Amino acid sequence: MGKFEEVLAELAERKDEFGRQRYVPRDFVEKLKPLGVYRASTPVRFGGDPMPPARFLRMIERISAVDGSTGWVASFGSQLVYLGSLPLESQAKMFAGGPDVVFAGALFPVQDAVPTERGYRVSGRWKFASGSMAADIICVGIPGDDASAGKPRGALLRPEDVEIVQDWDVEGMRGTGSFDLVVKDVEVPREWTFVRGGAPLLDEPLYQYPAITYAAQSLSVVSAGVARAVLDFAEEVGSGRASITGAPKLADRAYYRAAIAEAEASLRSARAYFYEAAEEAWQSILDGAGVSDRENAHLRLSAAHLARTASEVVDRVVSVSGTAVIFNEHPLRRLVADAKVPQSHAFLSLAMYDAAGAVFMGQPPTVPAFR
Repeated sequence: MGKFEEVLAELAERKDEFGRQRYVPRDFVEKLKPLGVYRASTPVRFGGDPMPPARFLRMIERISAVDGSTGWVASFGSQLVYLGSLPLESQAKMFAGGPDVVFAGALFPVQDAVPTERGYRVSGRWKFASGSMAADIICVGIPGDDASAGKPRGALLRPEDVEIVQDWDVEGMRGTGSFDLVVKDVEVPREWTFVRGGAPLLDEPLYQYPAITYAAQSLSVVSAGVARAVLDFAEEVGSGRASITGAPKLADRAYYRAAIAEAEASLRSARAYFYEAAEEAWQSILDGAGVSDRENAHLRLSAAHLARTASEVVDRVVSVSGTAVIFNEHPLRRLVADAKVPQSHAFLSLAMYDAAGAVFMGQPPTVPAFR
């Protein structure tokens, strides 16, 4: 058994623990580091081992097939690309202890920050800080200014300067630890802020990949892992479990076989488009052309489509799985709840279809921060 499989086996044993405590603990995050999760977006110049996006996304999908919450937390290993516009001197300090930096944050709602001679005095409360319990550095959102062309800034803080309010009480993705962050009157030097979506200061291939788009893909692929787990369960259980009423087992029912086959085709088709778009965009970077607006639109559309398709696949499986699924302890209950979460994220909403369609027709995208 390889190292990755060993970590996945431990995750299978501990995922219920993570759900009960509502976050993935630091000791398990430490076990993800040797897999390359948290150096996958660290610049080469600072000791990183950047992965092509499709390779990283496949890793997150596999983790998510065991536990969606842990896949969601691990997906933030991609988001160091957000920091491409952070001054290089600050990046050097951030990676001084090694390339495996765990980044977490909550950009919204953007909170006012008072400009000071050195930077910004920050106070406020931010929501949805997934993975913050194990973070090495934490980001919060503050307003933009003339220097950022109106784009919001991220302010980077040490974990000890942030209060984590453990108020995450949800049904789906329960173990993500997406708690609120509270900061009280902390001065953040200007060099420890960055422009969200700003031009990267690093001339490395991964930092030419659209940062916000990559974040959307990393969250979307979690849904594919969850849907895969649902289909694997449905095929295994359908093959062997008889009905409590004495009716034929599920695999002997034509409607069940057809529904599972249709679900397989739908998920695999959406995945194929998703990975095709990622690989084509990456090849464009390697060829020196960069990611075009049209290629970015395919990245955003395929990510939104995968999240929605995965949720629909799970619904289809549940609809033909009989009465056993209504019980709270049924294994599908947690997976159903997890599958609903990614499509509700603003990065993956139905608005992405309209925005992508506008780009395909030569018009500006209809949503902000589309790339």
